[in-house]
Amino acid sequence: MRLTLIVGQCFGLNPVLGICDTDSSKLRFTYCSGRCVYALIAIFGQTIFLNCFFLIKYFNESGTSVTSNSTLVFYASNTLTTILFLRMAKKWPKLCQYIMKIEAADPVKDATLVKKCNVSCIVILIMSILEHALAEFAGFIMASDCQPGKVYESYVEHSFPWINLHVDYTFSLGFITQILNILCTFNWNFGDIFIITISFYLTSRLEQVNKKIAAVRGKYVPTTFWRSVREDYNRATDLVRRVDEVIGSIIFLAFANNLVFICMQLLHTFANGIKAVPSCHNPDKRPLQGYEQALYFTYSFIFLVVRSLAVSLVAAQVHTASRQPAYALYEVPSAVYCVEVERFIEQIHGDTVALTGLQFFKVKRGIVLAIAGTIVTYELVLLQFTGITPTVAPLQDDLAYRD
Repeated sequence: MRLTLIVGQCFGLNPVLGICDTDSSKLRFTYCSGRCVYALIAIFGQTIFLNCFFLIKYFNESGTSVTSNSTLVFYASNTLTTILFLRMAKKWPKLCQYIMKIEAADPVKDATLVKKCNVSCIVILIMSILEHALAEFAGFIMASDCQPGKVYESYVEHSFPWINLHVDYTFSLGFITQILNILCTFNWNFGDIFIITISFYLTSRLEQVNKKIAAVRGKYVPTTFWRSVREDYNRATDLVRRVDEVIGSIIFLAFANNLVFICMQLLHTFANGIKAVPSCHNPDKRPLQGYEQALYFTYSFIFLVVRSLAVSLVAAQVHTASRQPAYALYEVPSAVYCVEVERFIEQIHGDTVALTGLQFFKVKRGIVLAIAGTIVTYELVLLQFTGITPTVAPLQDDLAYRD
């Protein structure tokens, strides 16, 4: 997970020292480090420039919309993500030292593990960069079409509407706010990246035990073998629980974020449709004839759904791998069936090994269907609550739910 952690620290997440060192004993967390100061500045900036200013605008408005509600949730949740990663950083060195002890006794033999973690991180990061680039492209095209004389100022005022309402616009203020918005956008994606990569590692540890059992499936082996394998399984499941204690809050927030924004984007689609934004000039000189925002919105929604499916399915593999030994244990020959095999089977069926969201839910394969059902339910509630019926009317002259 080295690459994942380095990328995260570029955006103020998990400010632990020594992540590039191979010796976990050199990992440490201190508030006096430059990385921690950077994280605290990011939290302070997001709180003041994004959350507080937007809250003032929100409460001063006579009426609120789904767009303003989702924007508020977006900024607040991603500021909270930065805080949770700072909180996790205090526990990360101790967790890694515990993992190092397990690795010393039984190293992971999965040669593709690092590649899977790095590829997952790079692919999701590239997709998130493309999403943000499309949002910026749509915003600048809209600003240049309506106010060609002051494109950047118009873009900043439209993206961050509290500017010029509560504070006067300056280039430095617009630039700082835009940087903080980029941090929030990255945080929105990094939670899923982090869960995916750490799930790969936990699954690999459990699969290593499963391979030992599969190698002797149906064979006659001594009791000592089953005792040794069961102890390996205990270490792997205990590691899952320890990791879950550290990152449970991040899992909860990541899944809640994905659920909320899928509902919001669907509601936005039903309310406004996906059409071209009317031009401020005739003839229309925009490169995509007003479909820039529609392109961004469509890509953003597809990316959000794919990312949510990926994190759910990959994290659910931890639970699937923990149940797999039972099938081989059922085939143990009667002549060598012993108390160790019986204890092993009872342990697998009597204990649920899975990542959780603060123990509110367990990430299993069925969670995908549960999330889909929840989305349908809450989408119907939102449609009734807002009085919206599906329409094919053009998109309004605003950017998507968050930018």
